[in-house]
Amino acid sequence: MAKLYFYYSTMNAGKSTTLLQSSFNYEERGMRTLLLTASFDDRYGIGKIASRIGLEAEANLFSDSTDLLKLVEETLNSRQVDCVMVDESQFLSRDQVYQLTEVADQLQIPVLCYGLRTDFQGNLFEGSKYLLAWADELKELKTICFCGSKATMVIRVDENGDPIREGAQKEIGGNDKYVALCRKHFKEASYD
Repeated sequence: MAKLYFYYSTMNAGKSTTLLQSSFNYEERGMRTLLLTASFDDRYGIGKIASRIGLEAEANLFSDSTDLLKLVEETLNSRQVDCVMVDESQFLSRDQVYQLTEVADQLQIPVLCYGLRTDFQGNLFEGSKYLLAWADELKELKTICFCGSKATMVIRVDENGDPIREGAQKEIGGNDKYVALCRKHFKEASYD
């Protein structure tokens, strides 16, 4: 029985690195993966999943209107798909998470989703909310705060490193815009 997995964390925990390593493991064994990433994330080029340590791979894009079940079924018409892997899965919609459950349940293809749990204000992303609710298995990838404690939150910062407390939930960025923090330091940065 195929499963839907959600690998979640804050920034800089190695989500994309883990996804790319998992894809490599499948490919090394003669299996084919279908990689997906958010269409508006063009930090490393359009249609690319890249990690901070230099790994990268081409990926199919998804937007708010993409029917992921249909995309997988269409891909199956032209090639084998042994596993679907989704980067930036926090940007999935409720319907898209449901479609991924169908990929696992009806097509019997494992689905591995990698994404943030919460945004810079401590709120769940829509995709993360439904992945936390519907995934068969939840796996936390860990990183640390500057104090050495486990980082579970993220703040958005301006060019001076000062916290930004308001703004759009969806804003792509890396270390230039986001800092992973433990809950204590998140509260200090967000509410002081």
